[in-house]
Amino acid sequence: MIWAIILFAVTYVLMLVFSKYRPYIALGSALIFVVTGMLPIEKLLGTIDFNVIMMIAGTMGLVALFIESKMPELLADLIMEKVPNVQWAAIAMALFAGVISAFVDNVATVLMIAPVALEICKKLNTNPVPFIIAIAVSSNLQGAATLVGDTTAIMLGSALGMSFTDFFWYKGRPGMFFAVELGAILSALIIAFLFRKEKAAIPKTGERTKVTDYVPTVLLVGTIVLLICASFIPNKPDITNGLICCVLLVIGLVYNFCKKRNLSAITAPLKEIDFQTIGLLLGLFIMIGGISEQGVIDAAANLLAKLGGGNLFLLYTVIVWASVLISAFIDNIPYVATMIPVIAGLAAALKVDPTVLYFGLLSGATLGGNCTPIGASANITGIGILRKEGYEVKNSDFFKIGIPFTISAIIPAYIYLWLVFG
Repeated sequence: MIWAIILFAVTYVLMLVFSKYRPYIALGSALIFVVTGMLPIEKLLGTIDFNVIMMIAGTMGLVALFIESKMPELLADLIMEKVPNVQWAAIAMALFAGVISAFVDNVATVLMIAPVALEICKKLNTNPVPFIIAIAVSSNLQGAATLVGDTTAIMLGSALGMSFTDFFWYKGRPGMFFAVELGAILSALIIAFLFRKEKAAIPKTGERTKVTDYVPTVLLVGTIVLLICASFIPNKPDITNGLICCVLLVIGLVYNFCKKRNLSAITAPLKEIDFQTIGLLLGLFIMIGGISEQGVIDAAANLLAKLGGGNLFLLYTVIVWASVLISAFIDNIPYVATMIPVIAGLAAALKVDPTVLYFGLLSGATLGGNCTPIGASANITGIGILRKEGYEVKNSDFFKIGIPFTISAIIPAYIYLWLVFG
């Protein structure tokens, strides 16, 4: 157990210090777990959640086709026609990013919305930095609203066997979706306050972006519909959701090839799949399987049980706010992947329903990334877009929006989840 803890801790430190090489560090550590026998090779495949891997790959590929069709830009144009000034444009863009992010990857959401926001800021000669930051933090928030909104939501849903509709109604009660939306309402008011001085009018050009192809939109909407339908199927295979996403991606690629008649029609969308994230997850699944095999997870659960003194509310509070703090500085993916089995062991030790602890973990870990520029991939993506445009984002620029946004979003969710599931 000691060697497993040391290897796991060293891996985390290396991933924090050498952020560009996290997937390789995780995979290297996973290999050590297998080679040293800490994880028996016959148990290797059992540690990998293929449903998560397939859902992420399939959804990312479909999003690439969706972006290429220019549908997101048209949707943004329609929203811009309805807003009176820059302040409402910022609010609308952030809310629009949140709506999209509830169904597609956060990074993809930022990539879809940021160009539109930049164009608006250029026409108005307005600093785009707060716009992009607001879009990034809003996309992070809404990623926890549905099963397919974020990697962490996919991971938790898979671990609990949750369906798409379970995020809306779970165990006879309003689910995680409503906790997120309560935070979204309050955080929207925060954005309105932060942009209160931006009263310049939005120019009305009358020209809308032309969508080049509606098929990717149909496929993406079809993915959501099929995931909802699949949630009503009892005793379905564990990889059902992953198969849905991958099959629709294949359909999209075949259609794209028939339309363009060249190999890039297939290879280009596949290149947009974030294989580094998939590699990171693969390594983490194996690592966690290794420390679980060595008894580390059970030991950690028992330690937390002792620290909580059997008090579920105290444990819930610690998990939520510790998750916010930890996710502000490290990726929430490895953290959530580590904590899911810890909470399972903890609930078993205390003989309690772990639902409130799981949802507290998801809300804290998802929203905590909004505190700092490096806390979430969407934040890093947004800052990278700004850097390409010649804008350097200071920490103070991000904290000014990220910290009040996080606090305003997490407090309502924290109270709601305890009242409903505590």
